[in-house]
Amino acid sequence: TSRYEQQSLRAGRSATPRPSGVSRAGPAPEQRREVLMRVLLSGNEAVARGCYEHGVSVATAYPGTPSTEILENVVRYKDVIYCQWSPNEKVAFEVAMGASFGGVRTITAMKHVGLNVAADPLMTSTSVGGDGGFVIVTADDPGMHSSQNEQDNRYYAKFAKIPLVEPSDSQEVKDYLGAAFEVSERFGTPVLFRLSTRLSHAKTPVELGEREETPRKEYVKDTSRRVVIPAHARKLHVKVEERLRKLAEFAETSPLNRVEEGDPSVGVISSGISYQYARDAFPGATFLKLGMSYPFPIETAKQFCARFDTVYVVEENEPFIEEQLRYAGVTNIVGKDKVPLCGELNQSIVRNALTGEGGTSEKASVPPRPPVLCPGCPHRSTFFTLNRLGIGSTSDIGCYTLGVMPPLEGIDTTICMGASIGNALGLEKAIGPDFARKMVAVIGDSTFVHSGMTGLADVAYNKGATTVIIVDNSITAMTGHQHHPGTGMTLMGEPTVKLDYIELAKSMGIKDARAVDAYDMAAVKAAIKEATDNPEPSLLVMQGACALMVRKQWTPALEVDTEKCTACGLCLRLGCPAISRDADGKAVINPLFCVGELCSMCAQTCPTKCIAVPAKVEA
Repeated sequence: TSRYEQQSLRAGRSATPRPSGVSRAGPAPEQRREVLMRVLLSGNEAVARGCYEHGVSVATAYPGTPSTEILENVVRYKDVIYCQWSPNEKVAFEVAMGASFGGVRTITAMKHVGLNVAADPLMTSTSVGGDGGFVIVTADDPGMHSSQNEQDNRYYAKFAKIPLVEPSDSQEVKDYLGAAFEVSERFGTPVLFRLSTRLSHAKTPVELGEREETPRKEYVKDTSRRVVIPAHARKLHVKVEERLRKLAEFAETSPLNRVEEGDPSVGVISSGISYQYARDAFPGATFLKLGMSYPFPIETAKQFCARFDTVYVVEENEPFIEEQLRYAGVTNIVGKDKVPLCGELNQSIVRNALTGEGGTSEKASVPPRPPVLCPGCPHRSTFFTLNRLGIGSTSDIGCYTLGVMPPLEGIDTTICMGASIGNALGLEKAIGPDFARKMVAVIGDSTFVHSGMTGLADVAYNKGATTVIIVDNSITAMTGHQHHPGTGMTLMGEPTVKLDYIELAKSMGIKDARAVDAYDMAAVKAAIKEATDNPEPSLLVMQGACALMVRKQWTPALEVDTEKCTACGLCLRLGCPAISRDADGKAVINPLFCVGELCSMCAQTCPTKCIAVPAKVEA
């Protein structure tokens, strides 16, 4: 039996291969294993714990909600697991893939759109495989809580022809991760391990175990497998199809797919977090719960469906399971004709969609709170100045995307990581070089390292006049302050080299490259005017640390002299949450929010100079 099956037996979970459609045996108390501790873990924390317990040696990632906390928790085990933030998901994937070639268990983690960035090595890794177990964690974001789309990454498994494992709670996350490594090593394939926002962030009980080391396999040169020139790739493709057939056979008896017996008149098929919604909506139903949903266990599913007049298929976003069933000729199913295709599900939505009896989930009656840049955010000066100068921006993915919100309204486009620079150059080439004076590209420091460097090289190489502004707060702030090659610190807390954006730009041929103090409003305005008037490309690095990282530098809140204030409202155009109006329309500064002299943008902006540091009271 596999390690996963042994663990399942010790935990009282029957892992004996079953004929299709036969339910899992109940727990046997005498088989329960003694555990170290039972704790509450989020799905992301459970992935990290699974890495520790299942002998992972290398872990890589680029931070992106909802997957960020995986590596932030893996680093707790840095004594036995090497872990790193990579410049982007493609590099993270390639480093993990190389570690797998080196014969150790390795994992790479990213949010769903991050897998788009890593798709190039992904599609080749399916042919090459690995030597040590190789698991790719994708954290999807149904409902787009913090993403630009809600793509369903289950289709990547089908596209790449690799196994797809989908846990439904934190205990399964930890356990199934071990099973995913065993599948990877047994079949010589990467495995896609899919989470979603609710599973990544919700906490459920997890039984902790000891670490089980996995011996490193000796590296042996194998050019016929690892050098994918066409002559080799043609033969590898045949092996991929043979492997997929064997995986399909394995899926039929895998303990990851199970039938949970219940009401013999109600059948439900589901996977991942959708299983939890469906289980709450139909607590008494009979379930086919899919933990390994690709290759799809079609014979098991067909036998299950034959037991019922109607089977409900509950899944978020795309009809991935439903399509497999319909392709196999199963017709007695109800799925996306009732269950919403768009947005995140919950038990009320599922019950209402399938029975009309779910009602609506109650929501607290609270005033709306639109997202805004934090008080003291150094990005505010850039967008305020662009707005005042009548200059638009092609922006990027990060905290600064909030510059699109009123009253700053300084953004024209936001597409994907790194697109800001290419978009700006494209607009310039389409409309004419004079348009470069009316549109700049704005990109964060971490995003620039991720995908902006090639865009900047493109501007220089193709003789653009675009002004690129790096809003540099010296951290990956949007996902919770992760380091990157521009911060001088690694994930494991080691000092390292620090990327110099200005010298980099000059090496590309951009002569006008300079740093600007983001908190100096006059300097920001002068630099933007000079750069956009320049007929050649420019790079401005607006430097100012994230205010949340330098809280010790905060000083007492600024104050408004109401006698001098004319209620002009200019300071309110900064969009700072610390500033509001009183009953007379005059500015008021909330001392709980204001960061004081660290920022002072409002004081610099005020035409009557009515905003100042409070007078010191003598003892």
